[in-house]
Amino acid sequence: MRHRKGGSKLGRNPAHRRATLRNLVTNVIERERIHTTLPRARAARPLVERMITLGKRDSLHTRRQAAAFLQTPGAVKKLFEEIAPRFAERSGGYTRIVRAGWRPGDNAAVAVLELVGSEMKVKEEKGKKGKKAEEPEKEEKEEKE
Repeated sequence: MRHRKGGSKLGRNPAHRRATLRNLVTNVIERERIHTTLPRARAARPLVERMITLGKRDSLHTRRQAAAFLQTPGAVKKLFEEIAPRFAERSGGYTRIVRAGWRPGDNAAVAVLELVGSEMKVKEEKGKKGKKAEEPEKEEKEEKE
């Protein structure tokens, strides 16, 4: 029996659902991290993984398959030139879903769908980065004088 084996319909008709998932996947490829609802993240995850697997093969045929699904040429270029080589040695599990609480308007579960290796920066690093950026400039000025 195949009870409950169908994918999530996301409350949309098939054309709208496909368009939504294509947009989500394109945004994950371009930005490496998106905030969306948990059901959408779960529905988009296998598609993102499939695109990265296509990118790892890197042939004309796989480029055309990716271009037929992704919305922008820039996303296709980034997939094949930056993202796929990063996961060349990895045999799956390219994405991560992190729960991010609840949306204020309708209390929907919100999640972050991100590529592994593009974790969010810690707030302390941001503060340190600003201090480090100032110090080398002062040293360069002193060396010039």
